Amino acid sequence: MIDHRLSRRALLAGVGAALAATAAPPPRKLKVAIFSKHLQFVQGDALAKAAADLGFDGIDIAVRKGGHVEPERVAQDLPPLVAAIRARSLEVPMITTDISDAETPHAEEILQAMAKLGIRYYRWNTLRYTADRPLAAQLEQMKPRVAQLAALNARYRVCAMYHTHSGRDMVGASIWDLHILLKDLDPQAVGVNYDVGHATIEGGVGGWINSFRIVGAHLRGIAVKDFAWGKDAKGSWTPQWCPLGEGMVHLQEFFTMVAATPFDGPLQLHLEYKIPNQPEAVYAAMRRDLATLRGDLAKAGV
Repeated sequence: MIDHRLSRRALLAGVGAALAATAAPPPRKLKVAIFSKHLQFVQGDALAKAAADLGFDGIDIAVRKGGHVEPERVAQDLPPLVAAIRARSLEVPMITTDISDAETPHAEEILQAMAKLGIRYYRWNTLRYTADRPLAAQLEQMKPRVAQLAALNARYRVCAMYHTHSGRDMVGASIWDLHILLKDLDPQAVGVNYDVGHATIEGGVGGWINSFRIVGAHLRGIAVKDFAWGKDAKGSWTPQWCPLGEGMVHLQEFFTMVAATPFDGPLQLHLEYKIPNQPEAVYAAMRRDLATLRGDLAKAGV
């Protein structure tokens, strides 16, 4: 005879298994890198130690003129710097370059060096419009340049992330033009480094929301900064950078939107506001902004 009665232990085990099967996965934790430009006063292991002591997860290394690595010395100087950073248990999720297209001097050397080091992403330099021709025609002329860069990236299995700035004559300021440039290209080869501060300057009340949505699968990186409108010395209204949480960028709303995407980095913190030219003042600002950023990320579940 089959006993159809369930023991208390079996019943609880069954309920536990069912709950485990339906439980939501643990929230992902985005790692935060500091842009090395803001730590230009320290080099080598001192750079790595400073970032680690401040609580960052990684460093976005400036591999450009005047950066921590000069482009013509990338093969010699990038590997030891990356080794020093990784020795501090930090990541190098990306580098920032002056590469505009496949013809930029030292472009292939930079891609080769980063590929050998297992660095997947790099920031791609800004393209600009001229005032003498229609914008649509200029975008069409840019497409072959972008496609050529995408092909070079594919060869080295790296991805160029176009940083979204604000301002006149900037390709990508509206972000919709980047959709036109990138929509037919592989997002594993060319994508967008979405700067929420610059996007809010250009997007106002809701344009930044639409611009974030149009990026779609080409979202590869996110840069974080804050600003408020104010008058300069001449009385003109200008965006003025400020500490995170003190400006007009809707960080909590933004990261809630990010949480609904599969984005997993690189995420970079930028400090463009005025800070006294003293290391301790810079470190204090970084600690404050990093704490604010981590708080917003935690509230959004990312």
